[in-house]
Amino acid sequence: MKAFADLYSRLDATTSSNAKLAALRDYFFAASPEDAAWAVYFLAGGRPRQLVPSKLLRELTLTLASLPPWLFEESYHAVGDLAETMALLLPQASHTSEDGLATWVEDKLLPLRGLAPDVLPLQLTPLLQQLDQRSKLVCIKLITGSFRVGVSRLLVTRALAAVAGIDAKRIAQRLVGYTDLAARPTAADYLKLIAPVTEAGDERSEGQPYPFFLAHPLQLPTDELAAAIGSPEQWQVEWKWDGIRAQLVKRDGQLWLWSRGEELVTERFPELQVLAQSLPDGTVIDGELVVWKHAPAPETAVDPDSIKDQTSHATAREKTIRSAKMQGEVQPFALLQQRIGRKTLTAKILQNLPVVILAYDLLEWQGEDWRQQPQSARRAQLENIVEQCMQPQLQISPLLSGESWQALDHQRAASRSLGVEGFMLKRKDALYGVGRTKDVGVWWKWKIEPYTADAVLIYAQTGHGRRASLYTDYTFAVWDSAADNPERKLVPFAKAYSGLTDAEMRAVDAIIRKTTVEKFGPVRSVTPTMVFELGFEGIALSGRHKSGIAVRFPRMLRWRQDKPVNEADTLQTLQALLPQTSRLENGPEKQDAA
Repeated sequence: MKAFADLYSRLDATTSSNAKLAALRDYFFAASPEDAAWAVYFLAGGRPRQLVPSKLLRELTLTLASLPPWLFEESYHAVGDLAETMALLLPQASHTSEDGLATWVEDKLLPLRGLAPDVLPLQLTPLLQQLDQRSKLVCIKLITGSFRVGVSRLLVTRALAAVAGIDAKRIAQRLVGYTDLAARPTAADYLKLIAPVTEAGDERSEGQPYPFFLAHPLQLPTDELAAAIGSPEQWQVEWKWDGIRAQLVKRDGQLWLWSRGEELVTERFPELQVLAQSLPDGTVIDGELVVWKHAPAPETAVDPDSIKDQTSHATAREKTIRSAKMQGEVQPFALLQQRIGRKTLTAKILQNLPVVILAYDLLEWQGEDWRQQPQSARRAQLENIVEQCMQPQLQISPLLSGESWQALDHQRAASRSLGVEGFMLKRKDALYGVGRTKDVGVWWKWKIEPYTADAVLIYAQTGHGRRASLYTDYTFAVWDSAADNPERKLVPFAKAYSGLTDAEMRAVDAIIRKTTVEKFGPVRSVTPTMVFELGFEGIALSGRHKSGIAVRFPRMLRWRQDKPVNEADTLQTLQALLPQTSRLENGPEKQDAA
């Protein structure tokens, strides 16, 4: 544990990527395989569930440090991190355990999960007494599931590549699935990560997916696109679906479904198991997991006379409407969230919220890696596979066409009505890369502008890490009625913590401290004086929020110092942004979307 704690300290003490890389290399060169296995797991994003309740940890600290509750709370508010607060307040150990990270995790920490509340203190106290302050900090972060140290997965991959003496892309491929929540890394797993490359290459184990190829944001004006990226004929254009990125893996008669976060989610979507009988072994498909609604009858789906061809090709909207007419249509992301968060899937949920995979890339076919095939070839074979599959749970993501970027931009304007986020642009000659790179081709995400609303800051909470001493996490509200109502009130609807500069955060923090009305633990309510323009990617009805509205990915776009509080937006303004289907189909399932 001490060596891993020393690594944590080196990583936390610098913002230099080169210094972090050197620290990682030093650790992996010296660590035993079993310790390195767990270090890779935690550093690459593995997040085991919390082992001990936070309330019990607080009570244990009060007992061992002989502190009154108020002093612990004041210390916690000043520090902003539970593990760091405990490490500072607990009595210091006279010596430090020499046991390695693997021994600590497997033999001492994991057995704590599920112990009775009266037994936990008896087991945990002697463990904490074996550690110095630095090791204690890391140990408590592991116990609470809050271990983070500002190291990217890419940096870990580069460090392992240096240790192994092989290409970082090979390490990235081997690392896929390593941090799944159910994983328990071993020395053998680590040795596979850094093993020499054989002539046959890596054999993919069971349902292991490939690293995802990620897109870059495209933020140029439309009239500059041709000069920057060429003509539309060079690109494969698709809708950017608002769902969950996923890989569907079929090998050895079994089907696996992996999220982009490398979590195995097969059991959460049992209706996709029918594809195990329809797809041949050695098939891996990249696509979007979405809630799917069957289309209305053909005679009522769409009025053909209302659609007019402007070119020799059907417009993207026509293609989408025609596809929906024959097969179905994508539903709002808020409905998919109901599937994600449920531990038990009832027959009603499966019936009301069925999911499909919108396939848009082929990574493996007949057991062969197709990522080195050009985009156009992968797409052509993918269309054949989906057509031959003939299962409604697997749909092809339709392509769009346009004679110019301006024509495509005109089609992109229909994104909101179709429930999508804009376009994906993929070079037709691009290979399938690893992560967000441009060395083998490029994907662009050409998104539409976010929804916006002017909202009032009403609550604030301190941040974490370097922001622990500043109020940086805010709750925002809008008015529940128009300005002519003298009794109108502010209704909270969103929380945000990103978008401001450091200077703006310090200025806002000063105002919060001067205008505080009440304190609720780490939260302060303030006199409403500040208006901010918020941006968010999606909006839906929600029965779980006081406002009846839930927004997706809210962030601060700017501080509206030019706007008085009474001119902030209203709940009616937000309701007008709701998709038409949400306003018309306000059923119980949609009300529950959060």
